[in-house]
Amino acid sequence: MMTANEIRDSFKKFFESKGHVIVPSAPLVIKDDPTLMFTNAGMNQWKDIILGTKDPEPRRRTDSQKCLRVSGKHNDLEEVGHDTYHHTMFEMLGNWSFGDYFKEGAIDYAWEYLVDVLKLNPSDIYVTVFEGSPAEGIARDDEAAGYWAKHLPADHIIDGNKHDNFWEMGDTGPCGPCSEIHYDSRTPEQKAQVPGRELVNKDDPQVIEIWNIVFMQFNRKADGSLEPLSMHVIDTGMGFERLVRMLQGKHSNYDTDIFQPLIKKIGEISGKHYGESDDVDVAMRVVADHVRAVAFSIADGQLPSNAKAGYVIRRILRRAVRYGYTFLGLREAFMYRLVDTLVESMGQAYPELQAQSLLIKHVIKEEEDAFLRTLATGMKMIEGIVAEAKKAGKSHIDGAQAFTLYDTYGFPFDLTELILKENGLTVSEDEFNAEMAKQKERARNAARVEADDWVELREGHTEFVGYDLDECDTEILRYRKVTQKKNTFYQLVLSRTPFYAEMGGQVGDTGVLTCGDEKIEVVDTKRENNLPVHIVKRLPADVTETLHAAINVKARRATACNHTATHILDYALRKVLGSHVEQKGSYVDAKSLRFDFSHFQKVTPEELHQVELVANAMVRQAIPLEEYRDMPIDEARAMGAIALFGEKYGDKVRVVKYGPSVELCGGTHVPNTGNIGMIKILSESSIAAGIRRIEAITGQSVEDAIYALEKTMAKLKELLNNAPDLTAAVNKAVAENANLRKQVDGFVQDRIHALKEALCRDAREINGMRVVSLTGAVSADVVKGVAFAIKADAKPATVFLAATREGGRPMLTIMLSDDLVKEGLNAGKVVREAAKAIQGGGGGQPHFAQAGGRNADGLNAAMDKMKELLNVE
Repeated sequence: MMTANEIRDSFKKFFESKGHVIVPSAPLVIKDDPTLMFTNAGMNQWKDIILGTKDPEPRRRTDSQKCLRVSGKHNDLEEVGHDTYHHTMFEMLGNWSFGDYFKEGAIDYAWEYLVDVLKLNPSDIYVTVFEGSPAEGIARDDEAAGYWAKHLPADHIIDGNKHDNFWEMGDTGPCGPCSEIHYDSRTPEQKAQVPGRELVNKDDPQVIEIWNIVFMQFNRKADGSLEPLSMHVIDTGMGFERLVRMLQGKHSNYDTDIFQPLIKKIGEISGKHYGESDDVDVAMRVVADHVRAVAFSIADGQLPSNAKAGYVIRRILRRAVRYGYTFLGLREAFMYRLVDTLVESMGQAYPELQAQSLLIKHVIKEEEDAFLRTLATGMKMIEGIVAEAKKAGKSHIDGAQAFTLYDTYGFPFDLTELILKENGLTVSEDEFNAEMAKQKERARNAARVEADDWVELREGHTEFVGYDLDECDTEILRYRKVTQKKNTFYQLVLSRTPFYAEMGGQVGDTGVLTCGDEKIEVVDTKRENNLPVHIVKRLPADVTETLHAAINVKARRATACNHTATHILDYALRKVLGSHVEQKGSYVDAKSLRFDFSHFQKVTPEELHQVELVANAMVRQAIPLEEYRDMPIDEARAMGAIALFGEKYGDKVRVVKYGPSVELCGGTHVPNTGNIGMIKILSESSIAAGIRRIEAITGQSVEDAIYALEKTMAKLKELLNNAPDLTAAVNKAVAENANLRKQVDGFVQDRIHALKEALCRDAREINGMRVVSLTGAVSADVVKGVAFAIKADAKPATVFLAATREGGRPMLTIMLSDDLVKEGLNAGKVVREAAKAIQGGGGGQPHFAQAGGRNADGLNAAMDKMKELLNVE
């Protein structure tokens, strides 16, 4: 029986023998495509080729691609663990042809691999072909059906509808018919009862799709119409986990050697056994699946967070923790303990797992610990909801409350429902779903972008000249109108451009496009599918005219200083802290820089100082830039160039070298390090487990900071009578201030004691209670001091009431002796009601409470209300 690793290798080697170049998997997290957060299909990394913005060479490629389907149209999260074949993170085996072989070649290769190489039984294979769409003028895909007829009988070739057999990249863009390959892995007895063709696409867990061959031949326009693509593309995707299941004779993906090592480890940690109950089995499958998604995402540079892709990863991790907590009895962090097992299984195929294993474990453990604390808080909230409902005699909980628990504390509806059921309560799933739908609609509205079709003016690709030029003449190749949040702008693609498009942490350039007397401001430059897109608020009067493009040179120079400084800081951090330091992100603009890196403890002030010394020594050396464009990536690695985990690099790369600092980078940089002037670190902090962040400034910003500091120092000297030794003068002032504060505190205590004595002498006995009252302009500290001084006397049945003001702000204070509290009086409730008279609010404990307000004219009425409520009028 072939192992999973052997099956993966056999696929790549087969297609390599057919002239395909084996390429590495793209990262799970997509950096330069605003339409996607994660790689959810094998074709994602080739969108720029399919869209015609990048050279298609080599035209034949193959790989095993890491994919994640947990958001957007492709979302399998809720099915994961409850069936045998859905996953969050999965592998997609794929082969591509860009303008080379098409339908016949793709079908023949698929058949040869499945039947001749893997020895699958041909009689168990079924395929689907697109049945056609008369409404769109698309005929049945007889061409694909004809090629399949060479290998399969007619009753194994099944017509499929548009949903199953017409693949589209999105609402617009490349699309085309496809053929799905299904395999029947049922027992002979089951096959004899019902033919496999009747179960294709019927959600039978043993008759499932394993491979999809997409024939991209159309382009979908914004109006819904189709036009032929200039280059036909073959895009195939085979579900690796499903394939392994069939070849290993299993009925569940989780029974294969992909997942079994993880499931066995989960059993060791939890003391549970796979197969002992449905709840335990589901929980183990969820955890085994989710730890893969989380670990690979972290390895590719995406940390859990509260925003966008990071929030999705955090949700996946928390879902696994919840299942472990509820069904496996795991009350302490456990997922991080699975990482070593995962590395043993998949580290050979994906070396980034091994290289990042320490970081992955640190991040996962910290996330688990934090969520387990949150989970405990949420459990207390549910207990409060249950207690409140029982007290009110309710048997039903509002679905909106369940949604709040889900949205704020990560509680899934089924967990809330389970806990409520144990307490004899019900909750409406329809109400919960209604709240969920509202949130999704809010999110959709916030992110909705309406884009027209591109208006094509000329053919060609963009030539970036920004490494050498600040301005150039150019023409518009194509443009389109885009509307987002009721704002309208235009995207321009130019034939030549000096504008750097946002990438690698560096912001996009701004500047102007000039045509005669007309000036169009470029407010930003973004990168979409590796294409520089210039953002403008209006189009030129004549879009066919030649334009002069010029960047904002001052901003570009400052940005280049900051970008080069990140390279120097990267080198300095490795030199001072150790070679384990890895860059985990950066952000550079004209004002400052931010640099994230892996390190498992706080960087000490002494270490930061050493980093600055190393970095600024390199600045003073004025090390010239050595730049290597279009260098083969193997040569770049051989010369020691640092590549970032989670970045996708092509066959040819750009190397930026400043002496000992050698990195792969596409950003703009200074001619020599001396142009930076100086690097000054402003702060160092933690942003996640094992990830630190440095914020710094360079050049003019350092000068501005020094000038601001000099002004502050001069002002301080002036305030301290121009003392020659500023430190000694400040220490003296601090000491004097502390002495004066002690004296003031003494005066305040004397004032409190005197006032308390005077008030107590004037106390009145009303309805069996000793009532002490205070009004007038008195500070809050004194009022509180008097209240507790009176309480310290421990005289029974004592009520202290104050209606005072400080600087025009009214305040109410109530203090009750302990015996009155035991009788049922509550200072908090009284002060909240009385505060309405001063247009305010407050509260506190049963024995002591305060409230503030906005209307000092209502103090007398508030005092009367407190007396009325306490029955001491």
